[in-house]
Amino acid sequence: MKTLATMAAGLALSASIASPAAAQANDQFVSILSFRVGPYGPSGVGIYGGFIDYMQYVNMKEGGIGGIKFSWEECETEYQAAKGVECYERLKTKSPTKGSIIHPVSTPISYALLEKTLADKVPLVMTGYGRTDTVDGRYFPWAFPLITTYPMQATAIIKYIAQKEKGDLRGKKITYLYLDSAYGKEPITYLQAEAKVNGFELNTVPIAPPGNEQGAQWQQVRQNKADWVIFWGFGVMNQTALKAAQKVGYPRDKMIGSWWAGSEEDTVPAGDAAKGYLSAAMNVSGKNVPLVADIEKVVYGAGKGNLQDKSKIGSINHNRGIVIGILTAEAVRVGQQKYGKKVLSGEELRWALEHLNLSDARLKELGATGLMPAVKTSCMDHEGSGKIKIQQWDGTKWNVVSDWIDGNRQLVRPLLEESAKQFGKEKNITPRDCSKES
Repeated sequence: MKTLATMAAGLALSASIASPAAAQANDQFVSILSFRVGPYGPSGVGIYGGFIDYMQYVNMKEGGIGGIKFSWEECETEYQAAKGVECYERLKTKSPTKGSIIHPVSTPISYALLEKTLADKVPLVMTGYGRTDTVDGRYFPWAFPLITTYPMQATAIIKYIAQKEKGDLRGKKITYLYLDSAYGKEPITYLQAEAKVNGFELNTVPIAPPGNEQGAQWQQVRQNKADWVIFWGFGVMNQTALKAAQKVGYPRDKMIGSWWAGSEEDTVPAGDAAKGYLSAAMNVSGKNVPLVADIEKVVYGAGKGNLQDKSKIGSINHNRGIVIGILTAEAVRVGQQKYGKKVLSGEELRWALEHLNLSDARLKELGATGLMPAVKTSCMDHEGSGKIKIQQWDGTKWNVVSDWIDGNRQLVRPLLEESAKQFGKEKNITPRDCSKES
């Protein structure tokens, strides 16, 4: 007898076959390593829905880019590294460009693919996740943690907390409550550095994945008398945490989640326990963004939308998928300006990703003003922004409560460069001279 997960995976595969999946010689083929089932599936549904909706939108609205349409195929990973590698190897055979660009939307899968994509010359794009020292393109020419990284996000959250504490964090107690995984561990070094600089006490409390058991950890939070909790959760862990915080009486307006703990899929199931909760955001929610409204009109109006549940249109995760789509399409556009109107190879898209310039003016042209921060990349900077906003859940929707906040670049960048240098030493990598890149 099939399990529900197996049946759901089968349905996801069927849906991908029904989409414009067949790689044609004149299509820009994109391999999609999705997770729509498993403990993190509810987030994946919106993200991949938005990503596919944007590619469909470009195909319908513009006839593709430079006459080159997107095609894609989806492979279900259930957010598991081994399945992610299997899907990558399977899908790269579907196109002579090996998929040309990969968005795992998973830190563990990104780590597993880092050296494979380097060998295959396929850009690995990690929008707001993944291995953070890949910001340094001298040592990681094929990896792009676009928009912002976990350390920049974490230090931007510290800036926001400092603002709320009138600029003085001395003597304050901050608990870092995190999923015990590469994703959760990434910010610890940087938070420890912030604690030394700002004079606050940092307590780190891990939670075993998938995170549906947190009683003991929240007792620690209460016993430590934390002034603030920085919460690095994902999937079912998030609603569990909000309910646990309510149970021990911890105020949700002193609890700030990462962007992976800041979607409607996290707050709605928690009910009243989520009200007042704060989170970081690298993109806003809502249909008031002109691009999102036009996607609903053009794509869903023609019955070609990817989401079965249309109430998710304009949600945090759906809009995040649109952002991933924008980054992909703009890389193709930039690449065509240099290499011509044709299907681009991985090498050509790598160059384009290193020359992105999504300015506020360009975002306005796309109808995406305010949806995401401006992004400008280079050989030395594969991140391109480093900014977040803070949003708050009012019981029914997310409201933005800050401007774009830049992470502590002065603290973060030297540590990331040192980490990248160490990686290069271990792998015998000769760093590129970025002054010679053009």
